[in-house]
Amino acid sequence: MTLFINGQPVEIAEGTTVAAALMQAGATRLSVDGEPRAPVCGMGVCFECAARVDGVWTLRTCLVRCAEGMEVETR
Repeated sequence: MTLFINGQPVEIAEGTTVAAALMQAGATRLSVDGEPRAPVCGMGVCFECAARVDGVWTLRTCLVRCAEGMEVETR
């Protein structure tokens, strides 16, 4: 299936979490200090994987499964 990360199409397997798709694509979000951030806990506790998914900010992407055409923004 295809989703869009920061406007770029990414092909991923069905059942993949958004956090895994972000890692596969090499996409990270930036901290308030401008440092790249990535998932730490993988179970929704730490919020390090938070991103905008289909227009909703601060979703913990390790808890969200990808859907066809989904739009993810890390900026």
